[in-house]
Amino acid sequence: MRYMSWKEKTWVLDGHDNDTIPDGFILLGFSDNPRLEMVLFVFVSVFYMVTLVGKTTIILLFHLDPHLRTPMYFFLTNLSILDLCFTTSSIPQMLVNLWGPDKTISYLGCAVQLYIFLGLAAAECVLLLVMAFDQYVAVCQPLHYAAIMHPHLCHKLAFLVWASGIFGTLVQSPTTMKLPFCHHHQVDGFVCEVPALICLACGDTHVSELQISVIGAVFLMGPILLILISCGHIAKAVLAIQSREGRSKAFRTCSSHLAVIFLYYCSATAVYIRPRSHFSQERGKFLTLFYTVVTPTLNPLIYTLRNKDMKEAFQKLLGRDRTSAQT
Repeated sequence: MRYMSWKEKTWVLDGHDNDTIPDGFILLGFSDNPRLEMVLFVFVSVFYMVTLVGKTTIILLFHLDPHLRTPMYFFLTNLSILDLCFTTSSIPQMLVNLWGPDKTISYLGCAVQLYIFLGLAAAECVLLLVMAFDQYVAVCQPLHYAAIMHPHLCHKLAFLVWASGIFGTLVQSPTTMKLPFCHHHQVDGFVCEVPALICLACGDTHVSELQISVIGAVFLMGPILLILISCGHIAKAVLAIQSREGRSKAFRTCSSHLAVIFLYYCSATAVYIRPRSHFSQERGKFLTLFYTVVTPTLNPLIYTLRNKDMKEAFQKLLGRDRTSAQT
């Protein structure tokens, strides 16, 4: 049985030009460079496996080690769960497209991927803001930290994170999927995301572009501004700490969080703030790879390699496994 190439499948999809809803889309990726696709297949596979192992380890450590039952690790666990869902919603389809000539995705599959992808991306923006607030309270209000960041508030903030993701995707995704798509149905990207689908539209996209700009301002620019303000207060509080060890610990914690924020927000902002800009169309695929593949992999490494509590919990887990294996 011979598989059709993506070019042949274009003609199949074009046979449904008169339909209101297309049968599917073609995720082009780097179809014109098969060697690069094979390199990216290996690259994405390795990073995805590291992400799965890293995120699963953080979740297990939080539930197994009582010393990690603090707001900081509670939100870090939520970030790990969110990143696992975020990468799994896009990377398996991406690997299928990179591996062989079949680069099609059904209309329903594209819609489901868009809803999940956009919702989790919006939720992560809010979660990073919540984690910045937690650090602000820990550094600037240390004596009142336990009273402010009590478990009831933490669970409310976690609910806000997931609810905001649902709100964000329900506002933007239906409008995007109703766009008048061009008959070739070729999406210049790896996943069904808003900027790539807007670029595929042949009709008026002002409403969708306005919506994604507003959502970008709410979920990207707004949190960045608030995080920068909190960073200013945190820096002032850190410099006022008399103990050198205390300053070092506060700096390590804040710098790790800032690194994650920089990696995620900068790449996402470049793609979503101006979805039809020349920059987004030319470099959008590499930026998408970055914040869907690289950033979720680096998050657990950034948070754990310089974190004494996580390293001790991991060593205890390994010691427990060795003891149980010996007995």
